Amino acid sequence: MRYTKLTVIIKPNSKLPYFIGSQIRGAFGYGLKKVTCINPTYSCDGCFATSNCLYHQFYEEKNSYHKYRLDFELGKNYYDFSFYLFDDVCEKLPYIISALHMMLTQNGLGKEKVKYEVFEMFVNDESCVQNGKIVLPKDFIKKFEIENRYENIKLKFCTPLRIKKDNRFLKSDEIELNSLINSIYQRQMKLLGRDYKKFPYEIKGEIINKNLQFKELTRLSNRQKTTMNMGGLIGEIEFKNLNKECFEVLKLGELLGVGKQTVFGLGKIEMEELSV
Repeated sequence: MRYTKLTVIIKPNSKLPYFIGSQIRGAFGYGLKKVTCINPTYSCDGCFATSNCLYHQFYEEKNSYHKYRLDFELGKNYYDFSFYLFDDVCEKLPYIISALHMMLTQNGLGKEKVKYEVFEMFVNDESCVQNGKIVLPKDFIKKFEIENRYENIKLKFCTPLRIKKDNRFLKSDEIELNSLINSIYQRQMKLLGRDYKKFPYEIKGEIINKNLQFKELTRLSNRQKTTMNMGGLIGEIEFKNLNKECFEVLKLGELLGVGKQTVFGLGKIEMEELSV
């Protein structure tokens, strides 16, 4: 899996919302459309360029796995968020950066449309702002690799997890290793443009502790003029005796995210080695 990580850090003077995903995605989309749209009508309906339009791919395509996700922590008092780009979308990094720059310096964030001239920006954790100008590294596409493997892990669910099965979201007592593995594996296959097939290896691992709670979150949809539910499960699960294949998929889940609405920042997971 190829990927690029683009990070923005801003120290604002005003208080931020607990969940910034809706705000960032909405403001970024506004900037991306301005940067990429070549249609004189500025409308996606019936547009001649939708098949090659990055904005359409990110915001208008329905029932598809988008090749990016938003990443952040809940409740921070300053902006610290990342966009992860996947597969061929990595090559569109200049457009993404241009849209983010427009979002920050021209369009602004939040209800007050606060603009920022001072910010930090990183590509794959290396600063790309030099003397006030953005300079892209020559090689900015990375390949997912695993350095260490563990049999026993603690898996943290940092932002709400929403996994759907049989047209309903799974509850805490229904989240098992196989539901996590299948969700991540399906996302991987779709992002690579492959047909989904059943995970080809044994799903082996034992839950020894589970501490998940439902976190209520909502966002206001400007397009639909309604409040949308973004709630899901946060907390942690401890596993022991994971086999190699399951560990690798969960590790990939740190990069891809898990479950629904990862483009808003949901489904962020982190793992650490567990001493049993």
